[in-house]
Amino acid sequence: MSKKTQIIINKQLILIFVFFCFFNGFSQNKKSDYKKPDFKKIVDSILVSKPKTYKDINLFLRPFRRDSTKLKELIKTFDSVKYLDGKTYAENLLGIRYRNYTRYKKAIQIHKQALETAKKAKSIEFQVFSLNMLGVDFRQKENLRTALDYNQAALTLAETVKNPSLGFRRSIAVSHNSMGNIYLLLKQYDFAIKQFEQSQIIEKSINNKLGLAINNQNIGYAKDGQGKIDEALEYFNKSLAINKESKNQYGQLICNNNIANIYIKQGKYNTALKLIEKSLPIAKKIGNNDLISSVYLNLGWAQAKLKKYTVAQKNILKGLSIAKKYNLKFTISEGYTYLYELNLETKNFKKALKYYKLAEEFDEKISNERNMQYVNDLILKYDSEQKNNQIKDLAKQNEITKLQLTKNKILWSISFGLFALLGIIFYYLYRNKLLKNEKKIITLEQDALRSQMNPHFIFNSLNSIKLYIIDNEKENAVYYLNKFSKLIRKILVATHEKEITLAEEIETMELYLNIENIRFNNEIETNIIIDKNLGLNTIKIPPLILQPFIENAIWHGLSLKKEKRKLQIFVEKYGNTHVSIIILDNGIGRKKSAEIKEKKRYRKNSIGIQLTKERLQNFCKDYKNSCSLNFVDLYNENKEPNGTKVILRIPIS
Repeated sequence: MSKKTQIIINKQLILIFVFFCFFNGFSQNKKSDYKKPDFKKIVDSILVSKPKTYKDINLFLRPFRRDSTKLKELIKTFDSVKYLDGKTYAENLLGIRYRNYTRYKKAIQIHKQALETAKKAKSIEFQVFSLNMLGVDFRQKENLRTALDYNQAALTLAETVKNPSLGFRRSIAVSHNSMGNIYLLLKQYDFAIKQFEQSQIIEKSINNKLGLAINNQNIGYAKDGQGKIDEALEYFNKSLAINKESKNQYGQLICNNNIANIYIKQGKYNTALKLIEKSLPIAKKIGNNDLISSVYLNLGWAQAKLKKYTVAQKNILKGLSIAKKYNLKFTISEGYTYLYELNLETKNFKKALKYYKLAEEFDEKISNERNMQYVNDLILKYDSEQKNNQIKDLAKQNEITKLQLTKNKILWSISFGLFALLGIIFYYLYRNKLLKNEKKIITLEQDALRSQMNPHFIFNSLNSIKLYIIDNEKENAVYYLNKFSKLIRKILVATHEKEITLAEEIETMELYLNIENIRFNNEIETNIIIDKNLGLNTIKIPPLILQPFIENAIWHGLSLKKEKRKLQIFVEKYGNTHVSIIILDNGIGRKKSAEIKEKKRYRKNSIGIQLTKERLQNFCKDYKNSCSLNFVDLYNENKEPNGTKVILRIPIS
């Protein structure tokens, strides 16, 4: 496919993006037949019922969808009364208005604001809508990676909804179509067509004629990109028929412009010219500068093919001037290409060379296509170099074999060199492995120790102490403040130690339990029972290794229990090789705790236990015996959950 064709495809694609964002198309009612509704009355009406879906809100606000001033007023009004669903609706439509006038930075800002509003409203439908709009914004800015991420996020979120409504199904169709357009820009035409076809299936099921027209249009672009211009024309005509049935003037204009483009490629210059001349006044009336520029360029191209060079140059320059004014890079490149072809035809080679260079310059600015091609070239180059290297290696091996047959001395020299090289390689591999293990240990220690200093724990502890001060309980405040400061000091000291004594660990855990118990009005009965024959000061363990298990026992077991709460810690010798530490609570049990956690909308992923397991594994590498960690679910006589027992065995020899 020629470069000119590629530019035209990309140019036309940008036009369809603008068109695509409007679900209901342009109204065909004449101003003389349309009585504008009372804005204030409609706002008062919608604030009474406060509908939550796009479809229901649009029933009220559709007349003002393209009025930027009214949309801004709606955002301000809805924000003041905390009507978040209406606010995110208005924000999304205002973002579309900015995008239509190529104010992409402002459009992205407004659509991100709409996404945050949708999250506050807990509206999945408007979150999906906002994500799709951000995808379109970034796609038109040629940031394809970010665009694809947003559209994929929208699709993933929409598909989580069971029995999706009309709005959700439409959003899923939009996501497929948007991803198809990205693949189209990357010239992945087969992938693009698959996405458009998936979107088409949904649009048919909801009888969305606008969506059907758009997907036929996009499949036409893909077929054109594959060089199948007859099939492309067929799809463009299908789209035109639907737009005519819907009386969608904007859609008809885009279709006619693309059909004329195909006619030029087929050599039907006069047919194309008549169609373009009919389209130009309609494009001017609509006022979309991107589309006006494209129609002028197609007009000039058709006239050039008919050897009407003077008027052709005038129209191409007119289209190019509009493209430059609004920084339409695809159209600028297209215009320079047509001027290059025109001057080539008139044998003005100097000017032809000038416009060729300018077209090349703007081609380079269209970075997404060029970057993709560059990556592909690198892959091909790498594969080629790899094959060449393999051939060279085979040649070297063959040469070595020949030398081995004739010169034993060289054989021994080579053998010695290879063994030396292998020795060096194994040494560096061993050294790198040690460094990686050491780095992993340090990272684990840092992650684990950081996890002990939970910001919520510190905040809540200080808050509890503050309540003692407010209640004028000075002794309690000083008592717990001393314990809190001592605990923080111990934690900070522990961050610099690889191991501490078991006595120090138990002392730190006693402080931690006392502080945490403030939160429960000291309702948790705690006992630490230690074997008297155990030398706590001689046993080494990793610092703060018990904290995650105690925290889990309190917050996932005891905090959810209404009756008497009890936490016991047993420290005793296990044989001659291990010390056994048992943490026993009478909470609700792990199974019920997991069920409660699953019901939460937002769930925190805990990594404390996993980090602790990895720290124990690294710690035990220096001992003959290994560590063990077991969780035992406890039940009462009625086989009901009655707590959890954690059994930790750490080697002492």
